[in-house]
Amino acid sequence: MGFVEKFEAARPRLLSLAHRIVGSQHDAEDAVQTAWLRVQSADPAAVVNPDGLFTTVTARICFDHLRGRERRAELPLLPSDIPGEQLAADEEFLRRDEVSRALLVLLGELSPKQRVAFVLHDLFAVPFDQVAAVLDTTPATAKKLASRARIRLREADPAEPDRSAEHFEIIDAFLAAARGGDIARLVSLMAPGVVRTADPALLPQGGRTTVRGATEVAEETRAFVDRITAAVPLLVGGHPGAVIAPGGHPFALIRFRIDRGLIAGIDIAPCVPGTLLPAAPG
Repeated sequence: MGFVEKFEAARPRLLSLAHRIVGSQHDAEDAVQTAWLRVQSADPAAVVNPDGLFTTVTARICFDHLRGRERRAELPLLPSDIPGEQLAADEEFLRRDEVSRALLVLLGELSPKQRVAFVLHDLFAVPFDQVAAVLDTTPATAKKLASRARIRLREADPAEPDRSAEHFEIIDAFLAAARGGDIARLVSLMAPGVVRTADPALLPQGGRTTVRGATEVAEETRAFVDRITAAVPLLVGGHPGAVIAPGGHPFALIRFRIDRGLIAGIDIAPCVPGTLLPAAPG
């Protein structure tokens, strides 16, 4: 197999890797194409491990992209900042590539070095000496970065046994019923006097910032099925909640107040970076 054919065979894997680092199909495709332009200058006869070269070059481009965002102090893009066709492409990529929406959201909370180290090693089994080459550091430091990322992600994982499993079951059931339009089930999950509040910036013009009563709240979900479909249960500020993240881009946080097994309050607010993961160690 020639050099070109080897790169094309690796392209799907490189695109998956790049997407998990940069969080956007468009940026991932740009990174992979840039990687191809760079590796073309290599002497194929001198390349012992083509896949390793392709991975290192692609990951380095993605790392530089993340650092560029950080230097410009850019916040993660919200769905409202992304053209509709790009957002649709990102959403389709999540489904096609079976990307965990929750994991993609949480990866965006990591530092660039932690994100790259975790994605390369934990998700794509890249050895730490190769990770170190991407990050211009030592294998020992690369290992520490991946470990710290792993710890932070685990602490935000609703699957952990000490993370209010009963409350997450209720939230899961609420989101599933809302997606399916099961009004009766929704009403049964909420206290009769439940109150839903929302930031006006997240509502269509004329939308009610406060809705009271289980039936009213349940009926309202019909108007927001697209957003509910893109919601995933996660710890929000250390408490069971959910994040609305179309295409994996955090849009809004949903905080639930649960009392005696029923949802007594729902608050929807814009997503603020740093809310979903504990502070970085060190």
